[in-house]
Amino acid sequence: MVQEKKIRIETILILDFGSQYTQLIARRLREAQVYCEIHPFNTPVEKIISLSPIGLVFSGGPSSIYEAGAPAPAQDLYELGIPILGICYGMHATAQLFGGKVESSAHKEFGPADLDIVVNSPLFHGFRNKINVWMSHGDIVTDLPLGYTLTASAWNTHYAAAENPDKKVYLVQFHPEVTHTPEGAQILRNFAEKICGSRGQWTSEYFIAHIQEAIRQRLAGEKVICALSGGVDSTVTALLLHKAVPDQVVPIFVDNGLLRYEDREVIEEILIAQMGLQVKIIDAGEKFLNALKEVVEPEQKRKIIGETFIRVFEQAAAAFNSAKFLAQGTLYPDVIESVSVKGPSATIKSHHNVGGLPEKMGLKLIEPLRELFKDEVRAVGKKLGLPESIIHRHPFPGPGLAVRILGEITPQRLKILRQAEKIFIDELRESGWYTRVSQALCVLLPVKTVGVMGDARTYENVLALRSVDTIDFMTANWSPLPHELLGRIANRIINEVAGINRVVYDYSTKPPATVEWE
Repeated sequence: MVQEKKIRIETILILDFGSQYTQLIARRLREAQVYCEIHPFNTPVEKIISLSPIGLVFSGGPSSIYEAGAPAPAQDLYELGIPILGICYGMHATAQLFGGKVESSAHKEFGPADLDIVVNSPLFHGFRNKINVWMSHGDIVTDLPLGYTLTASAWNTHYAAAENPDKKVYLVQFHPEVTHTPEGAQILRNFAEKICGSRGQWTSEYFIAHIQEAIRQRLAGEKVICALSGGVDSTVTALLLHKAVPDQVVPIFVDNGLLRYEDREVIEEILIAQMGLQVKIIDAGEKFLNALKEVVEPEQKRKIIGETFIRVFEQAAAAFNSAKFLAQGTLYPDVIESVSVKGPSATIKSHHNVGGLPEKMGLKLIEPLRELFKDEVRAVGKKLGLPESIIHRHPFPGPGLAVRILGEITPQRLKILRQAEKIFIDELRESGWYTRVSQALCVLLPVKTVGVMGDARTYENVLALRSVDTIDFMTANWSPLPHELLGRIANRIINEVAGINRVVYDYSTKPPATVEWE
């Protein structure tokens, strides 16, 4: 973390019981300008008290409450006087804990449902009597605990929502955090504002002011080297440091030979020439490629790149005698996906900025954006005066093109991928689609297919195009790019990039797939 002491701000804590939607709860609450954090369901009560939350949310989860070893919240949490919202499994766990009854539903429910609101609950403040919600469950509450009253019903779930106002506990069977519940964001906002008393403190201005003060306190006059890639995350990190401690930050751009075609151009023409950052450029492509020689396993690639990255920065730090810190643009989703504990979502992959770090470093780590989601970073960048061309650049993974080349990394395969991706991105920009999608990329597959070009047989590489639409990158849908556009892109790549004779489009969603292929 960037700060030794947490920024003191009204906070809602989410206790994660393993739901695939847990991160969406956090996003919806932050959209309501409430800071929130995700913690394991079994976080000690003493730690929760120390964080002084104004509210608690118990997420859904894949377990059935009546199974042996099913996770359960600590009963002491209900005695703290802190408002609680239990969602799906969180509702089941609460009901059973206090003498209610939970059973397997005769008709499991996955999809839209009409919710009939029968009580004027603060959770449903401002709503009509019937709203549409998204159900995803196999179990239902069939009998409420003493002191709880019904607030809403659905055709297959009589107790679709309930509450105990005296205990400040509110329960819903459905998922308000997903976009398929149209009024869901307002339900979570009602919980934050009407029940928890939130004043909406979590804004870009608040974050900038407080994180810059935290940076000054943490650095205490020491120099910090900032890992700069040209993407929005690292650039916002560099700008925050530059504005907080202009004489202490040394932005360093490592050309690791695994970059996109325009990454170095962004550094030289925008950040240096236009914005005046004193960036030191290090050419380290040969070092990275040598370390990756004959390596094909994705996690091994990430670990090697992470370690090489840090070693390069340690050497750079030696040139600046007083540098003691390394700054990185780690985001909250990076942290979530790289941590696996009993209950919350399992580790998907280790990230370059998180799980790929070596155990022993010569530099202390500082991560100013560690508590932010991607769209929050963009909002902060805009407040800092970052050009739109950088704010809306598509994300790029820390390991770079190494995880977009399946199989061994070679200079020739890198050249092929860069040329193909340039065509893809240029066509998206020309057609106006670049800013309409969240992330677009190419993946070079370790597969060759037979083709015919100029009456001659070819046996060349297959390239996959990937484009996704998302708000928070925790879930994503494939982009509905026009067939005419896809056809033009494929035709150009096959005709202009030597080594590719077949192009395919990836129609996978996240989950079950990830955005990147490795």
